[in-house]
Amino acid sequence: MKHPKKVKMSGWKKRAVRVRKRVRGTEDRPRLSVKRSLKHISAQLIDDDNSISLAGVSSVSPELRDKKVEGAKIGVAKEIGKLIAAKAKEKGISSVVFDRGGYLYHGRVKALAEGAREGGLKF
Repeated sequence: MKHPKKVKMSGWKKRAVRVRKRVRGTEDRPRLSVKRSLKHISAQLIDDDNSISLAGVSSVSPELRDKKVEGAKIGVAKEIGKLIAAKAKEKGISSVVFDRGGYLYHGRVKALAEGAREGGLKF
């Protein structure tokens, strides 16, 4: 019998899996998950116990499409942090668990986190 071929995971995927092992969102304290691409960034509040997404904001969301934001991609990331914090407040959420999703905590990911903190989220 042949052994299955081992597939090498990328560095990003390894970090994402390592972070996800420790970070878990609940109904009271959901997980603030960050997804970053070369052009866009998005954030989502996730309840892992019930496997549902509570709220989400992206750089292609209608709320941001018409807004003029200074600072190119980092400015947009900060605005997304503020918007996700506002959506969390509407749902009565004040505390979250931050999931950087395998990305290093600097640049756009850090700006998003700072924007969420400015919006009133605690993590």
